[in-house]
Amino acid sequence: MLFSSITFLYIFLPAVLILYFITPRKFKNSILLLSSLVFYGWGEPKYIIVMAVSIVVGYISGLLTGYFRDKEKMGLSKLCVIISTAVNLGLLIFFKYSNFFISNINKIGGFSVKLLELTLPLGISFYTFQILSYSIDVYKGEVKSQKNIIDLAAYITLFPQLIAGPIVRYQTIEKQLRERKETTDLFASGVMRFVTGLGKKVLIANSVAAIYKELMALPDNRSSVMIYWLASFAFSFQIYFDFSGYSDMAIGLGRMFGFEFLENFEHPYISVSITEFWRRWHISLSSWFRDYVYIPLGGNRKSRKRMFFNIFIVWLLTGFWHGAEWNFIIWGLYYFILLMLEKSFLLGLLKKLPKFLQHIYALFFINLGWVIFANDSLPALGKFLSRMFGFGGLSAWTKETTFYLISYISMFVIAAVGSTLLVKNIKNKLVYWKYEKLLTALSIIFILTVMTLSTAGLASDAFNPFLYFRF
Repeated sequence: MLFSSITFLYIFLPAVLILYFITPRKFKNSILLLSSLVFYGWGEPKYIIVMAVSIVVGYISGLLTGYFRDKEKMGLSKLCVIISTAVNLGLLIFFKYSNFFISNINKIGGFSVKLLELTLPLGISFYTFQILSYSIDVYKGEVKSQKNIIDLAAYITLFPQLIAGPIVRYQTIEKQLRERKETTDLFASGVMRFVTGLGKKVLIANSVAAIYKELMALPDNRSSVMIYWLASFAFSFQIYFDFSGYSDMAIGLGRMFGFEFLENFEHPYISVSITEFWRRWHISLSSWFRDYVYIPLGGNRKSRKRMFFNIFIVWLLTGFWHGAEWNFIIWGLYYFILLMLEKSFLLGLLKKLPKFLQHIYALFFINLGWVIFANDSLPALGKFLSRMFGFGGLSAWTKETTFYLISYISMFVIAAVGSTLLVKNIKNKLVYWKYEKLLTALSIIFILTVMTLSTAGLASDAFNPFLYFRF
């Protein structure tokens, strides 16, 4: 089931909210669990079994890990974590990467091993990482093992963030699972955040996605170098508003049910370096790899060469986490190289430049990174990059370029402004000037307008999955 669907907005969510708020406190997590299983099983019920196996393994492992830790038997405690990690990563690798390994072995060895008829279980990359962080944190003594399997299962399957994050760590909502309080103000802010995310997805992301699709469908005799740059801009805006829109909706839904999730995006396109960009983009994934891979490997506490090696491993895994294709590995290594250059000398040089030049530098390489990310076929990637930089015989600018630029400039301006702090700053000014009534009125108008326009958009285009569903 999609957040951005008529079924979710007008049937599933209202029904769950009513049921949740009329249910006694001690049964609320059970309602969330059952609702989440219905939400997940709506599209592919068979994979509920896979998720159930992961939950049971994580639950038993957490109990045993905590038990042996309390008994100061750290060897056995560590063994439990290793087993849980092996099982859950094994399921992830089997479903997500089996065909990647088989196809590459076939190419290298000249074999003809048949590919497995597998589809990727929705959200497996996200809920696997949540289970792993829970098991590891129990071992490290940062959280107590959860004795109530309903509460643990509710955390892992929580439908607001089940499919595409953010990756919510158990320690973040451990107390909220037991003691959260639903308030009118929290619910209202949740509605506002959810509708903001819905607008990002339906009104902006889907619009620039249509632009990207149309531009990429142009034959060479109607295309140009600038057309490829416009297409790259469209995809850069699409992936930001699509993914940050989903995160906004997840955070908003969480607030409606009394949960406070951590932020996943902090206006990444205002960054002035690649280092800053990755502090602002997909924060939950970056921090997960930092805390559970980079720091355990030694972080920056050892030699400079070892630090670079540790970062290399992190970005190799980050790229591979996103998908079982070579372009994702290249994308991860691309950012490894940029970050190493910045750590070595580039940040120092950049700080001597005016801010707007630093910003242009960051956006150029971020945009180039999304070109790598978007093209999961290496020949297609090579063609896209060559056309962007004037190879392949295309004109730099054509009449078609002017037509498409004029046609889409307003959408690009809206997306660009929406990527900045402008709206947030205006809201803060209204609060500072104590225009609360005006802000309330504007918020109500915004919610009604976005809901109306989004509903109209969804009615004409029912299936519009989020990009990160495939990861």
